[in-house]
Amino acid sequence: MTKIKNIIFDLGGVLIDWNPDYVFKEVFKDDEKLAWFYREICTMDWNENQDAGYPLAKATEERIALFPQHEDLIRMYYGRWEEMLGDAIQGTVELLKQCVDSPALKVVALTNWSAETFPVALEKFDFLQWFEGIVVSGEEMTRKPFPDIYQTTLNRFDLKPEESLFIDDNKRNIEAAKALGIQCVHFSSPLQLEKELKKIKLL
Repeated sequence: MTKIKNIIFDLGGVLIDWNPDYVFKEVFKDDEKLAWFYREICTMDWNENQDAGYPLAKATEERIALFPQHEDLIRMYYGRWEEMLGDAIQGTVELLKQCVDSPALKVVALTNWSAETFPVALEKFDFLQWFEGIVVSGEEMTRKPFPDIYQTTLNRFDLKPEESLFIDDNKRNIEAAKALGIQCVHFSSPLQLEKELKKIKLL
């Protein structure tokens, strides 16, 4: 393994708890109906399209045109988006601090996030200021797992893929990074990440 000089953190699911359940579990008392709503109405693919820069208002109106009987629920998705934003994943934030404090490491972030909602996170979470920089998919008009956003991250911060470690909770995003020669940790918990970082002597 080439010596790691750079760490690229994902944000949602790794450092920040974001979950639409925080809103829609209040609305749907039935888990099957909630699963149906995510599968058929406000789908993950639909949300990811906004992460790649599609305007939230336009996406909302187009969805309502397709499913007018569910207008109130669709408007709720971005209308109550801030309520979906949970707390920091504290164990990972503590690991981030150790990485940032290491003079041997450059630490940046790469996130799939709408450019329209990201300022809310910036205001809520002070640790987002610790990074040397953050690549936000909505600002780049693309998203993980497309190769161009990884290349943008490498180029912007002058990172060599083989000297970089990418941490993400999404296996699809991990596989895409690996294909570009980036070393990876598939995140499942702060404890698991701590073990992985210690194994490669970054902590």
